[in-house]
Amino acid sequence: MQVYNIIDYGAVRDGDTLTTGAIQSAIDAANAAGGGTVYVPAGTYLTGAILMKSNVNLMLSPGSVLSFSTNPADYPPVTSRWEGVLQEVHSPCIFGQDLENVSVTGNGKINGNGQPWWDKKRNAPEELEYPRPTLISFYNCRRVTLRDLNLVNSPSWTVNPIRCSDVTVDNLSIHNPADSPNTDGINPESCRNVRISNCHIDVGDDCIAIKAGTEDTAERIPCENITISNCTMVHGHGGVVLGSEMSGSIRNVTITGCVFQHTDRGIRLKSRRGRGGIIEDIRISNIVMDDVICPIKLNLYYFCGPRGKDKYVWDKNPYPVTEETPSFRRIHFANITARRVHAAAGFLYGLAEQYISEITFDHIDISMAENAVPGVPAMMAGISEMNNRGFYLGNVRDVRFHHVTIENHEGPAFYVENGERVTALHCESRNTKHKEELLVQVNAPPANPDADEV
Repeated sequence: MQVYNIIDYGAVRDGDTLTTGAIQSAIDAANAAGGGTVYVPAGTYLTGAILMKSNVNLMLSPGSVLSFSTNPADYPPVTSRWEGVLQEVHSPCIFGQDLENVSVTGNGKINGNGQPWWDKKRNAPEELEYPRPTLISFYNCRRVTLRDLNLVNSPSWTVNPIRCSDVTVDNLSIHNPADSPNTDGINPESCRNVRISNCHIDVGDDCIAIKAGTEDTAERIPCENITISNCTMVHGHGGVVLGSEMSGSIRNVTITGCVFQHTDRGIRLKSRRGRGGIIEDIRISNIVMDDVICPIKLNLYYFCGPRGKDKYVWDKNPYPVTEETPSFRRIHFANITARRVHAAAGFLYGLAEQYISEITFDHIDISMAENAVPGVPAMMAGISEMNNRGFYLGNVRDVRFHHVTIENHEGPAFYVENGERVTALHCESRNTKHKEELLVQVNAPPANPDADEV
């Protein structure tokens, strides 16, 4: 395959000379010839937004750095999604639309130099003419590959394929400061056939977030057939998150062989009235977590974002079920260990009119922290800080706990509020604070008085 060295097109590797034009010329030449590899040799290259083309592999050699400009003028507006809604945004640092067979690979570094963008977001958001750039984003593309890259300091989300198919994300190292705002790691949005593997992600927001648009997204396109394997997640608000943008539905997701350390939550599903959509057929297995607020959280009263504080969102009274009513169902957890858990072993809360249903927990081992820091397990009205709690369930149906052990908790291991057919079989409570505490406490009788079994 033909190789196009950016030095041959005028790129300067001093880190101070803007070389956007040289890099873009090499990409355009490769595309015009039918495809090829655009080679970035060792050195630091200052650049603005790069527009990828079909059949082009942008390959960064070891020792190479693409250092992105902090000048907003170097990121002209493009039409793409921002938090689920199609609008004008600053061009991503690396962007492509309506492409096929496109890849960014190699052992080099891509530095988004996000500090000035983060400062504006925190202190002067009115100065942002458009939403901040993501680091790498592809829109409506086929056969996208990202492999072996070191990604740092993204201005906002780091990797964000939108409406793409056949996406491979492999062996990425992603690092954004823990306090950097909305710097998610990998966010596939309304994509299908996505494979994320062997990545290390340490970021300021969700490590991996699977999304499918909001109620304000005109086209309801699902995110489906997603596999996540052999990844490590550090810091961030969630290890793997589904939602809250899920109006197009999220289905057929497997998460396996991952380690979460110091993430606020581990597996986190979130949505609210108005969003609609279904999250279904999710399998999570072989996960180890350490020092998390809450390892497993499913919440249909999530109140963050536009209109999140409306009564329609937070009201615990039942509403009519419509296309605006979201649903979580057929979600299965197995072979999970969580140590030094602070707030609660798990938190599941469905809508009064649409219970979370068909959930299983099999061979789960959770140990609460000895000196737990009180925290809020889920962002919803009426839930205050707690610590050392067991599983907290509200508005659930057909939930089965099998071989679940909870250690060092206070109160019941399983607290059920409005539950139907909740079973706990071969479960164990260890080292409780008060020996007289129950294994299961039912706050309100279920529809079937024989449904709860211990």
